[in-house]
Amino acid sequence: MKIKELKEMSADELKHREAELVDQLFKLRFQKSLGQLESPMKIKNIRRDIARIKTLLNQTPKATE
Repeated sequence: MKIKELKEMSADELKHREAELVDQLFKLRFQKSLGQLESPMKIKNIRRDIARIKTLLNQTPKATE
């Protein structure tokens, strides 16, 4: 996922997307442990997407501050 696409999303959408990616990462790790993973590169890409989302969430000003 491109950073440009992520910047257009709201904070709630980003949190929802992050939760989806974490779940997907869990499933891929499970497949890897069973030896059924087709492409190990998927894990790397999902981890990077999660990091991008967390970075954007930390850059946005907090509403409570």
